[in-house]
Amino acid sequence: MFELNDLRQTRFFQDVFEEGKEQGKQEAKKEVKLEVIPHLLAFGCSIEQIAQALDFDEEVVRQAAQPRS
Repeated sequence: MFELNDLRQTRFFQDVFEEGKEQGKQEAKKEVKLEVIPHLLAFGCSIEQIAQALDFDEEVVRQAAQPRS
């Protein structure tokens, strides 16, 4: 009978698992960048400077700068 451990040994499972981990890392990096935007604005950086430094579109920076309710 095919068990969960057998599935984990397949190349497909391992590839999908690694891809999921990589996507998770990328999302975490993006979240950290978004959290730092208000702090950079407080230090006097412009929207344009922040967008360039963080490799974001200016609109993303503007949205992240808006106060959250």
